[in-house]
Amino acid sequence: MPNANLPATVARLRAHYEIGATKPVPWRLSQLKALGNLLREGGDELAEALRADLGKAAAESFLTEIDFVGAEVRSLRKHLRSWLRPKRTHTPPYLQPGKSYVLREPLGVVLVIGPFNYPVQLTLAPLAGALACGNAVVVKPSETTSRTSATLARLMREFLDPDAVAVVEGGPEAAAELLEQRFDHVFFTGSSRVGRIVASAAAEHLTPVTLELGGKSPAIVEPGVDLAAAARRIAWGKFMNAGQTCVAPDYVIAVDGTGPELEHHLSEAVREMYGHAPADSPDYARIVDERAFDRLAGFLDEGRLVCGGGHNREERYIAPTVLADVDPKSPVMAEEIFGPILPILSVGTLDEAIEQVLSHEKPLALYAFTAADSTRRRLLTRTSSGAVGFNIPVAHLDVPGLPFGGVGHSGMGAYHGKQSIETFSHAKAVFDKPLMPDTMQVVYPPFTAVKEKIMRKLR
Repeated sequence: MPNANLPATVARLRAHYEIGATKPVPWRLSQLKALGNLLREGGDELAEALRADLGKAAAESFLTEIDFVGAEVRSLRKHLRSWLRPKRTHTPPYLQPGKSYVLREPLGVVLVIGPFNYPVQLTLAPLAGALACGNAVVVKPSETTSRTSATLARLMREFLDPDAVAVVEGGPEAAAELLEQRFDHVFFTGSSRVGRIVASAAAEHLTPVTLELGGKSPAIVEPGVDLAAAARRIAWGKFMNAGQTCVAPDYVIAVDGTGPELEHHLSEAVREMYGHAPADSPDYARIVDERAFDRLAGFLDEGRLVCGGGHNREERYIAPTVLADVDPKSPVMAEEIFGPILPILSVGTLDEAIEQVLSHEKPLALYAFTAADSTRRRLLTRTSSGAVGFNIPVAHLDVPGLPFGGVGHSGMGAYHGKQSIETFSHAKAVFDKPLMPDTMQVVYPPFTAVKEKIMRKLR
């Protein structure tokens, strides 16, 4: 789509929204059904595109992207009417008779900017929430995963209402021009650096934003747990999609001597999942591009190599890599890794682990492998993160009733399930009071001692 068409595209969607075409609940349900059809009929094409862009196995693509969004769509369809039902609230005695309630209304025209790492899930899941709330939506898929972007664009134009959903492909220039337009909400998933740019651009129009960012999500491992099982779960959460997962464990904090045994079990877990030669495994993904590869390759010499370390720039391959004896002040610990490199830090106590977590910005998720309820309580009260997972990473995203979002540096706002309704709609306060009987006379001037006594009592 030529950039010259962007203002006209947004204006066209706004005009369609303002005539009320997207507001009826049957229309919303029809679009959600169409999105479900898109995923079913286009699922194989999307899996092929994800394989071309990221080297993802089809099973992983369906698990973490295509079927993931399908479950989100089904949940929205099932609960939409009840979630949209006006909610009655208490009316003070002095305002009786009267009726107070909260009504959910659409925001208007929403911009969704998707990322490269889960380009289907993290583009279509927010789109589903925006449509469920009766908005018109402009979707900007990531140009980095160009095959998936093109497939998504074609399928969305084929299945969804073209007067209410527009797809804009292109690079940073297209995104920048989109951000110059006035939207009623901007939903962005990506890095903190770009998130600041998005928030700044949206502020020019006082447009609210949802920013789904990232950060260094720690995995704390205490003595007393099954270290082999913990290692398998950490390896699964870390190395899926070659580590390019915003909620992946970014580093491990091994408490009170658990490090050496954990190193052994992590190496075994990698071999169990991807074999002795992960480069030959059909289940192991690739780094998205050479720029990301070069940044990650610079981390491979830090610390002591436990396993992995192999890499091939031409194939964008970096082996699942575990590093031990890592300096907490080293470059690999200074930023979110976002790749298949897992540093292990060893500390003596849980307090030291908490201090390490607090030395970074608030993460998108915090994971702890522990058998102690006291540890759970201390982590929940002394740390702040978008989510917490005890004894398993990543899986909280698959729980429909849990909101997904960050806090502080890891993002603002949340979505999934009912939380998507709250994100993509406005809670309109409505108060309805009949003109007669006019019980308001007690608050009209002139005030008397009797009126004041009545007013204060009724409060």
